[in-house]
Amino acid sequence: LSLNFVLQDQCDIIDKHTQSGLDLVEKYVKFVKERTEIEQNYAKQLRNLTKKYSPKRGSKEELECRFSNHQAFLDILNEMNDYAGQRELIAENMMINICIELTKYLQELKQERKTHLSEAKKAQQSLEGTYKQLDNSKKRFEREWREAEKAAQYAEKTDQDLNATKADVEKAKQQAHMRTHIAEECKNDYALQLQKYNKEQNQFYFTDMPLIFSRLQDMDERRIKKLAQGYILFADTERQVMPIIGKCLEGISRAGTNVNEKNDSVVLIEQHKSGFERPGDVEFEDYSQGINRASSDSSLSTPKGPLDLIKLISTGKWPFKKGFTHLPPEQRRKRLQQKIDDISKELQKEMDQSEALGKMKDVYEKNPQMGDPASLAPQITQTAQNMERLRGELNKYEFLNPVMPFEFCLHNQNFSYVLFSPGAISDDTDSSQAIYTEFDDDFEEEEVAAPIGQCTALYNFPGSSEGTISMQEGEVLSVVEEDKGDGWTRVRRNNGDEGYIPTSYATITLNK
Repeated sequence: LSLNFVLQDQCDIIDKHTQSGLDLVEKYVKFVKERTEIEQNYAKQLRNLTKKYSPKRGSKEELECRFSNHQAFLDILNEMNDYAGQRELIAENMMINICIELTKYLQELKQERKTHLSEAKKAQQSLEGTYKQLDNSKKRFEREWREAEKAAQYAEKTDQDLNATKADVEKAKQQAHMRTHIAEECKNDYALQLQKYNKEQNQFYFTDMPLIFSRLQDMDERRIKKLAQGYILFADTERQVMPIIGKCLEGISRAGTNVNEKNDSVVLIEQHKSGFERPGDVEFEDYSQGINRASSDSSLSTPKGPLDLIKLISTGKWPFKKGFTHLPPEQRRKRLQQKIDDISKELQKEMDQSEALGKMKDVYEKNPQMGDPASLAPQITQTAQNMERLRGELNKYEFLNPVMPFEFCLHNQNFSYVLFSPGAISDDTDSSQAIYTEFDDDFEEEEVAAPIGQCTALYNFPGSSEGTISMQEGEVLSVVEEDKGDGWTRVRRNNGDEGYIPTSYATITLNK
């Protein structure tokens, strides 16, 4: 009985220990789940943060990204967005490789533990049942053996009694013999039950319970090993993304290294420079000697060359609709060029669409079952109108852009300019409604003007338009007439050829 109590205590200890191990696995799973939630929330907050501070498309902040310090901040936001993705990856891998895997394994362990403990309980109950049978057999043998002894004593007493008849003696002997026989049977049954119990007890203590304990031990060791692997996975999950996180941090450092304060200043200057020259000294006006004031140019004079033509446009005396005249020359040139590029892209799209519609019409005409060619007529007409409108706008802005070459047609040494009748064209008038006005002037030979400085070409300039002159990068030319704020400078070669070049295409040094 004491051994049974010890065995029961050992079973209780194993039961509590294995249950404690399963509880630890469950705690670790909950811990990892909460960690994944923290990672997910952290990644979500990082993404919201990068979205909050990222410039919107077409906003002022996006335009400022041409500066290196603004671009660096945008690079940092992009790297932080990638960093958030790695935190999300950590949470996902922890959930799949640790939480889900350990939860599934935990259910298997609980079922296995339940099976082993159930087997131990069944073995113990079987042994207890056999012991009860042994105890009952023993008690029966004890009881019958006492009855047999009493019957034998009574038969002997009756046999010695002189008053007893022969029948009484015979009856007592038969009764004693029957009781002895029953006691012998109980004895044999008791011996058989004892042998059975000893065999089952030996099986229980030396085979069944050690095997169950061994299985429980193996189960617990596998649980510990699996839990240890979960601990390692916790660290490995972080370690796997460390190289990418390191690259994100390197990208942030690189963004800071790429900041160039000098270049940002140059970009700012280039972006906002006006193109105006510094004002010269104010001349002294001696009223005592009399001053012939120059009459103001209040009428539309006849332009003598491309520079005069540009002056009329920039001063607002040209009847053509002005574009960005509120801006300084350099900024106006950039805005006009940007407008030209945008219109050119739109025109190209319309031309591609027109070509596609034409091909589709040919297919419909050859295969009427595919469609009606007449159904494409409205689209073709609309596309043609759009192309005509865009060509008109493109010509307008190319005409206004001081860098774009002006086309001059020379007829019998007379210039023919494209002019618009004053007051005849409003802002809504299509640019194709142009009135071509020709005028002839007799040009007298002028004396050759003395150079006022020198210039060195920064870029190649074809000089294909009338009134301009070509130049090669690095070529040195003499400056005859300086830029008046319209973006053109008049120069002369050593062979006497003169013409206009874009001021921004050369480095100009004027004589003192």
